Amino acid sequence: MNLPARVRVTRPPLPLAPALQAAAARLCPDAPQALNAAALAIAGGSVIGAHLRWEGGEAANVETGWRGRGIEEALAQTITG
Repeated sequence: MNLPARVRVTRPPLPLAPALQAAAARLCPDAPQALNAAALAIAGGSVIGAHLRWEGGEAANVETGWRGRGIEEALAQTITG
């Protein structure tokens, strides 16, 4: 998948570390803290996208300036892999 050069997508261990949890909550405010899976897009040390899955639901969001660059697809692929 061709992502912008400074963007990486990762599937961090759960539960998320406090800083990652805060960033995920900012991007997906309706998601609970108890997650089944999480994929995060990181650029320059900041979380710019998240795809979160929990019992009975999921949510995904990418910061406005980063949308349409393949990040959404990379997050979806990472969370299912």
